[in-house]
Amino acid sequence: MTEQQALTEQQVAQVKDEFNFFDRDDNGRIDLEEFTELLTALSPKTKDAAVAEAFSMIDENGDGHIDFDEFLAWWQQGWWEY
Repeated sequence: MTEQQALTEQQVAQVKDEFNFFDRDDNGRIDLEEFTELLTALSPKTKDAAVAEAFSMIDENGDGHIDFDEFLAWWQQGWWEY
């Protein structure tokens, strides 16, 4: 595991804007449908199985939703760049 650099307040705000953009129902969580839209926007050729696997990895507490803290941790790891 690589050490993560702390983000500035401005960087966290930018990530929050990204999170809010994909949180279509504005409930503070990203569900699988919203996450599918997010990954499709980042990588149009992403397969459904890969989306489901990534979702379950990011949803650390297993509640069926990605909250902002989970999203931020994923974002900091740079997984979205692949």
